[in-house]
Amino acid sequence: MAFFAKAKIFAAAASMMLAAATGAQAAQCGTTGAGFEAWKAEFAAEAKANGVGSKGLAALARATYATKTIAVDRAIHKAFSGSVENFMKRRGASTIISKGRSLKKSNAALFDKIERTYGVPPGVLLAIWGMETGFGSAMGKQNTVSAILTLAYDCRRPEFFYPHGIAALKLVDRGALSASSVGAAHGEIGHTQFLPGNVLKYGVGNKNLRDKGTALASTANFLRGHGWQAGASYEANMGAIAGWNSASVYQQAIARMATAIDAD
Repeated sequence: MAFFAKAKIFAAAASMMLAAATGAQAAQCGTTGAGFEAWKAEFAAEAKANGVGSKGLAALARATYATKTIAVDRAIHKAFSGSVENFMKRRGASTIISKGRSLKKSNAALFDKIERTYGVPPGVLLAIWGMETGFGSAMGKQNTVSAILTLAYDCRRPEFFYPHGIAALKLVDRGALSASSVGAAHGEIGHTQFLPGNVLKYGVGNKNLRDKGTALASTANFLRGHGWQAGASYEANMGAIAGWNSASVYQQAIARMATAIDAD
């Protein structure tokens, strides 16, 4: 769940967007689906003012209130509870390490190219890939636009999800997403589960994160953008891992699994 820690990443952008929207009477958040359609109408004007085009606006019009997303969001902190050992056991760390080692060998050319380009070793990328989607086996079935817009509308954290809502619509305009694209419950996309705003900022190539090579290179680009030090230890790079997810158990689990994968 890559979104868990990124409250700072788009804080400035969110403040600017919300300030602009406030000047034109920002769309009102809600705690149930009752006001979602009215919110969409208001948000459409704000999205257009922020550069969203006709395809993105059409996707907005089709979006529906995602009740499953809200249910998952309300229980999110439970997923990161307990000790690191228990967290790793729940998430299948031993399987991730074993398969990660195998994938490292079978995709050696890809990981070598990524490390030469971004300075990020394969272990951490494989640990994140395995943790987030089981190496692409479970990328989610929730409509992405509906999920992210529901969270932008919901009163719990609208300031965080607002810029990701705008970004999702821009990705539709650019063809990287469609109105029918699916992903994880919080609107995360692809093999390593990027939020839409992070796709815009750190996605490489055509930004199609359902392609494993693009997703892994984009993840390396994200980590480099958050201070990854090439050749340094995982302990020295915990700040970059924290940029991916702020939960301490997640960070420690990724570092331990990455170390085990790289040691093979």
